[in-house]
Amino acid sequence: MTSKKTLAGSLSTGLLLVVSAIGGATASSATSQDATQLQVASTPVSSPQGYWTPERMRAALPGDVLAVKAVARHENQGSSPSAAVATGEPTRIAGTAAQTTVTTALHADENPVPHIGKVFFTLAGINYVCSGNSVAAQNRSLVATAGHCVNEGPGAFATNWVFVPGYNKGLSPYGQWPARSLHAARNWTSGGDIRYDTGFAVVARVGGKTLADRVGASGVEFSQPRGLTYKSYGYPAAAPFTGTTLVSCTGTAKDDTINPQFNSQGISCDMTGGSSGGPWFARGDTNFQNSVNSYGYGTSSTTMFGPFWGSTIMKVYDSAQRK
Repeated sequence: MTSKKTLAGSLSTGLLLVVSAIGGATASSATSQDATQLQVASTPVSSPQGYWTPERMRAALPGDVLAVKAVARHENQGSSPSAAVATGEPTRIAGTAAQTTVTTALHADENPVPHIGKVFFTLAGINYVCSGNSVAAQNRSLVATAGHCVNEGPGAFATNWVFVPGYNKGLSPYGQWPARSLHAARNWTSGGDIRYDTGFAVVARVGGKTLADRVGASGVEFSQPRGLTYKSYGYPAAAPFTGTTLVSCTGTAKDDTINPQFNSQGISCDMTGGSSGGPWFARGDTNFQNSVNSYGYGTSSTTMFGPFWGSTIMKVYDSAQRK
């Protein structure tokens, strides 16, 4: 058995979120709304004003340790008839983020991107750090991240949850955006199923503005073809990284052959813990996100894996974007 390394914390992890078929679309009937709610778990969150001091931010642990449990739980298990991640019609929801260029190195140092940032939260009395991204939503206040960066999987939802977009060397140029509610698939919150390691946070307005008004928002897309070229971003904190600056990786996605039942895809990447929840952009630009940093294998992993965004996470996204 290989050793494991996740991204939210000191290991290397790649997560993925799945969104609803049409941004801004509502369920067509009470029956479809009920079906959606059966797959979505949410919780309100109180604003942690003043909690995240620079000292607490520096001391927060990479959240990947939370994903390690899910990987271990499902590792080397045989696939079952229900193992495949549900897919739907290919769906794309436009955002307002500017396009960036593609790089080809295993990782590259990046200048700050306003809509990509760090996530800080508390679980079981311990402070953690992950990565996240502002995404298009009806409420204009939605952050996509890893499931293990909002919920223990299975277990409790996080408290003191904030998003710091454009984080750079300890500075918060766009402020701290506290969560009003957290959302994830019940497959994650009840079973810690690594295939659904994606979460969303609806954040409060800051200074009377929504998050998208302040920093923009990436589009999202779901049920896309496998094997696309991706550019992923995150704030890795374990050596040789410091967690203070943004890093990216670019590569063509390949299936996880070690644990194919995860239905995950991986790209060449050496990001470490703290990068969990960072966005994956298909075709190398920041216009459309369709996965997140979730997990990797080994303490010196050169592959980052992310979940396939299918119909279940689409439902989670749709529920969250209308809050």
